[in-house]
Amino acid sequence: MTKTRLLLVEDEKNIAESLIFNLEDEYDVLWAKTGEEALIMYGRNKVDLIVLDVMLPQLSGYDVCENIRKQDTATPILFLTAKNTDADRIEGLKLGGDDYLGKPFNLDEFLLRIKGLLRRRQNTPTSGLVSIGQYSVDLNNYEASTREGKVRLTKKECLLLKLLIERGGQVVTRDEMLTQVWGYESAPSTRTVDNFIVKLRSYFEENPKEPKHILSIHGVGYKLII
Repeated sequence: MTKTRLLLVEDEKNIAESLIFNLEDEYDVLWAKTGEEALIMYGRNKVDLIVLDVMLPQLSGYDVCENIRKQDTATPILFLTAKNTDADRIEGLKLGGDDYLGKPFNLDEFLLRIKGLLRRRQNTPTSGLVSIGQYSVDLNNYEASTREGKVRLTKKECLLLKLLIERGGQVVTRDEMLTQVWGYESAPSTRTVDNFIVKLRSYFEENPKEPKHILSIHGVGYKLII
């Protein structure tokens, strides 16, 4: 059975070797020491997840992420970096990172985050076409067949749906939604999330006031039952 392949982009040898030691029993690990080397390796190999430092020789991790996201929105990217202020984390997420873990870090948490990102990817249809009850959404083209007919979805509506779909029926907190979809870019409140959920229910629920698919978990967040 072919191992899941990770691309580790890390210029500090001792950190990279320690991570490879802890990953190589379960994963096939490629190691890039610079941003340019990372893009070359990514172009030549199929990888399932990228672990990406920010402070790298030549291209920064942010530059690497931005380059990859121009052609690939599916491969999970986990930033692992000493640049760990709120502004750094938000920048990484806005550029397309899926998760952000600061150094120093707990190894068990790091390994669990990798498993979580890979599990989320497995739950996302590669075609981008998803059925929600009797309706459907095309995440790649921002289009949906809804109770209101064919509609054009906004980017944030698609990102919110994608996040709910990736979690496979698990609860997603409002704070997670704000981080992953909005990145706190304009300091939205959790009420913003609620307003978007109301809109999505108007598309995909036969009776939006008694939802069967986009469910509220009181005081926590929402989950999607397909």
